[in-house]
Formats: sequence, structure tokens, C-alpha cells
Amino acid sequence: MQNLRFRRIPGFYAVCRFPADSPIPGWARSGSFSSVTVTADELSIVGSEEAVPGDVTAERGWACFKIEGPFAFSLTGVLEAFLDPLAKATIPIFAVSTYDTDYVLVKQDDVASAIKALQQAGHEFLG
Repeated sequence: MQNLRFRRIPGFYAVCRFPADSPIPGWARSGSFSSVTVTADELSIVGSEEAVPGDVTAERGWACFKIEGPFAFSLTGVLEAFLDPLAKATIPIFAVSTYDTDYVLVKQDDVASAIKALQQAGHEFLG
């Protein structure tokens, strides 16, 4: 298993769901992390919890960890190495991948347990 370095992205996040044909709202780009995914079935936005309007269908209260990359596309097992300790600790996640790296969100109440499980697995928490 790979030992990875990770850090917490400041703030709390919401995972939002919209109909597939919805326009991307301006608030979707606010904060230090956001992700927009468009499929034939839905538009999903992960964004700063404080920027998400109260009437939006969303799961709120997520904290975000960034796995320090970049990682070559030929590298295998990065996300598995990070998620396995969380699964063993029964910590639910929401993952987002980008060109360079992966981001893993855990519920606000699970942050301390997640950091502990990841460190026990040999991963380095950078703050």
C-alpha cells in the first residue's frame, strides 16, 4: 500500500443535486474548492456550504481532504490506498477526482476519526 500525504481544505462543503438541464449557478465557483459534474441524469455540484442557498437540494456538513498529487494516470491504487482505512473505520465518503489528484470528503463529525484512521494506515496529515 502507498503512503500518501493529505491536507484538509478549509471550510465545510455541500454536495448538491440539480436536474441535468439546469444552468450552473454562479455560487458554484466560490470558495477554495468546488466541483461541477454534468451527466445525462443530473448536475452535481460540490461547493462551499455557506455559498449554497438554503432551498437547494443538498447534503451539507462535509469536510474536504486533498490527497497531495499530482499522480500519473498510469499509477494505480491511489484512491484505494486512501479509502481502505476509511472503509475499515466505517467512515462514509464522497470522492472527487481531477486531472492532478483526488479529493475525499467526509462528514464533519468524522474528521478526527478519519485523520486518525489515515495516519494509522501510514498516511501523512499535513494540516
